[in-house]
Parts: sequence; structure tokens; C-alpha cells
Amino acid sequence: MKLIRTEDAVGHVLCHDITRIVKDVVKDTPFRKGHIVKEEDIPVLLSIGKEHLYIWEKKEGILHEDEAAEILKNISINDNMVSSEIREGKIELKADIDGLFIVDVDRLEQINSLDEIAIASRHTNYAVKKGNKLAGMRVIPLVIEEEKLKEAEKIAGDKPLFELLPYKKMKAGVVTTGSEVYHKRIKDTFTPVIINKLKYYGIEVIFHEICDDDTDMIVNAITKMKEEGADLILCTGGMSVDPDDLTPGAIKLSGANIVTYGAPVFPGAMFLLGYFDDGTPIMGLPGCVMYSKATVFDLVLPRVAAGIEVTKKDIAKMGHGGLCFSCEVCTYPRCEFGKGV
Repeated sequence: MKLIRTEDAVGHVLCHDITRIVKDVVKDTPFRKGHIVKEEDIPVLLSIGKEHLYIWEKKEGILHEDEAAEILKNISINDNMVSSEIREGKIELKADIDGLFIVDVDRLEQINSLDEIAIASRHTNYAVKKGNKLAGMRVIPLVIEEEKLKEAEKIAGDKPLFELLPYKKMKAGVVTTGSEVYHKRIKDTFTPVIINKLKYYGIEVIFHEICDDDTDMIVNAITKMKEEGADLILCTGGMSVDPDDLTPGAIKLSGANIVTYGAPVFPGAMFLLGYFDDGTPIMGLPGCVMYSKATVFDLVLPRVAAGIEVTKKDIAKMGHGGLCFSCEVCTYPRCEFGKGV
């Protein structure tokens, strides 16, 4: 710490807050500890009686917290994100689009294991809206050894810690199965739920067909939607082990390669996911998707909407955090459900 004339303080770092008091007009703190003094600050400092200041002496190999925060920002930020101004040594990242936020959890953990460095983010695979906060970063002390930031850069490598993937423009087809709906004994209440969920990701349902409990009819409906250009096909109903539930078999007969039939997620265990050879995804949705606000469908859909191919391993990982508590007031996605991966 060193005492110098205010006029000589440009470029130096304040060691203390500076309070301004003008009776009946203002009482504030225009300059805080850690502020780097600028040329335009000098008249203001002199006007409040500060002719001398305590400053940190700049040393080789030592970075101010603002300089360090910029480095952390640069190893974190990616396309479709915007950063805040530095405020008290901290920078925040926000979403510049609607999309799927992805975190490299392993590298983030390694960097946070370095002393005096802190980067905090949302959970990975989080569907965000434009303007949502994504992450914040800073170093703990006012000044820090440059070597620690170089180590963080080394761990990060050439790829940012975070990604924000835009949702793809997709056209969806819905195949509703069940004799009770086909013969109009009951109303189809499943499809409106699906349409509403897809709309959140900008996916439009342009094909819809209701089928009897008939394997050939279901296969033909799937094939027709595929041939007419559906980017995503969803089959509702007929997903249990009852003898009349034919949907899983029909999906397989349609030519889809099954990734999984069954998921370690409650609700949603009877979920099916497959892909055709050209990458078109197809899902078999159990009845719980119709009446539960959050199910396995809500964990898989954002990834599919962002163009990610979901693997069997991805589904297996969902078992950690895949238990919904069925709260009286549902707050999903601001809860534990699906946050294990």
C-alpha cells in the first residue's frame, strides 16, 4: 500500500472506498476499493477533498481483480451470450437467445479447484430464455498472481466452458394411438399437451393422425409422416406392457433404431427413444406426459430441439436427479428434477 498525490493516481488501484457527502444533496460511495483510477476521476476526487490516495503498487506478475475477471470471462463466454460490465470485480454472462445452455462440468470443476478463482453457473442442459442469467465469475482477492489465471487458461484450452445452442427449426408429427380415442369414445386430451410443450421450443405440429390399436395402421402413420418431411415424430399412448399396447413394436417396425425403451426417470419410465438412419428422432410417450407437468419428456425434448443426439448413456445418467417429488405447487424447471446431469 502506498500514499500518492491524487493527480498521480491514474492507472492505480484504490485500497479503500471513498465516500462523498454533500449535506442535503448526496451521500454515496462513488469509488470503491479496487477501482482503477481514470483521468476523468481526478476532478471528482479533488472536489470531495481527496488530494492523496492509498493505492496498490502494481507489481510484475500480479493482476487486479478486474483484469482477472476479464480472463475468466474469455475462457467461459461463447456464441449467443453477452457479458455485463465489471462490477466490484465480477462479470456475469446472460443469454442472447432462447436455447439450451451446456456446461463442461469437468473443466469447470478443475478451474474452480484452483485457489482464489470462482466461476458459478446454471446447471448444464438447462433450457433458457433470452436475457436469463447464465454464469458469474470473479477472483476472491483484490489482486491475484497471474500464474493462477494462466493455469485456468491452460485447463480451459481453446474451447469455452459454456455453450448456448439455438433451437432448430423443426416440424413435428404426432401419432395418437388407442381404440378409445380412434372410435371417439373419449376426447384426445394428449395431443394439446404435446402441442403446447413443443411450442415453447418453436416446434410446430403439422402432421397429426389418430390410430386404432393396430400395428400396421401405426406403422403406416409413422412412415407417412417421415416421408412427408417430419423432423420429429411423437407417438402417444400404447406404451405399457398391456397386450393392446402396440406402440413400441410399431416404432421398431417402422425402421427406427431404438436407443432405449425405458428410462430411469419417474414419472416417465415407459419412455421410448429412437432414431431413423437419417437422424430423425422418434419418441414413444407414456401417459404420464399428459397429466404430469414434468416428466422424462421435458428432460429429453430440449436436447432434441437443440439438435443434440441423445444416447443411451445420456438417458442412463438421468437416473441421478430423475425422481420428481410431485410437489403440490410445481416449480419445474426451478427444482431438483433432472439436474443431476
